[in-house]
Amino acid sequence: MVPNHLAIIMDGNRRWARGHALDIAIGHNEGSQTLKKICKAVSNQAINYLTVFAFSSENWSRSTKEIDALMGLMRRFLMQEVDELVTQNVRLRIIGDRSVFDDEMQKLFSMVEQKTRNNSGLVLTIAVNYGGRQDIAQAVVALANQLSKGFDIHEERAVTAVKSHLMTQDLPDVDLLIRTGGEKRISNFLLWDASYAELYFSDKLWPDFSETDLKSALDDYGTRNRRFGGDSALRTVG
Repeated sequence: MVPNHLAIIMDGNRRWARGHALDIAIGHNEGSQTLKKICKAVSNQAINYLTVFAFSSENWSRSTKEIDALMGLMRRFLMQEVDELVTQNVRLRIIGDRSVFDDEMQKLFSMVEQKTRNNSGLVLTIAVNYGGRQDIAQAVVALANQLSKGFDIHEERAVTAVKSHLMTQDLPDVDLLIRTGGEKRISNFLLWDASYAELYFSDKLWPDFSETDLKSALDDYGTRNRRFGGDSALRTVG
C-alpha cells in the first residue's frame, strides 16, 4: 500500500555542500539530481501525486548570490527536463506566488505546465515562493470577497469553499509528508492539505536521499494505522 499524495520537504542541500567543502550552489545542483531520481522512483511506485518544497516565501532572506544560483538552477532544470517529463508521462505544476519572478521565468513556468498538461501519469507539483499560511490567507481573502458580493455559504460547506480557493485546490490531501535533513518540523508547507498527513523524518541530507531511503519511508507508512480522529478500526492505510 502506498500513499496517493506524497509531499517532500527537500532539506539539507546547503549543509551537504558545506560538509563536502563545496559551494552552496553545488549542493543545490546535487539536490536537483536527487529530485530527478526520486521522481522516477515515486512514479514506479504508482504514487499519483508528488509535491515538493523547492523555495519558500521565507527563502528570499538568503544571500543574493545563493538566490541567483537557485533561480539559475530552476531555470535550467525546467528547460532541460521538460522533454523528459513528457517522455515519462509526468504532468508538472507550479504553485506559489509567481508575481515576484521576472517575465522570462513566469513564461517558463507556463510553458512547462502547458507542454505537460495532457500527461496522465504522476502529477509533480513544485512549490516556489510558497507558504502555507500565505496560501490560506489569500484563500480567505478571495472567499471574503465572494461573501461581500452576496455569495452564500453554509457552515458545513466552509471547508470545501476554502479548499477551492487554495493554490492546491486540484490536489488531494497529503497522505505522507517526508522531510529530509534531520529537522522535525513542516516549516509552513501545505498546512491545510497536510492536516492529517503521516510524517516521516529522515536524517539523510537531501542530496544523499536515495531510492532505498524512499522505500524505507514508504514501508514505514505501510505500518501506520490512520485513524483520522476516529476509532482505530475505521480506516487503515490505502
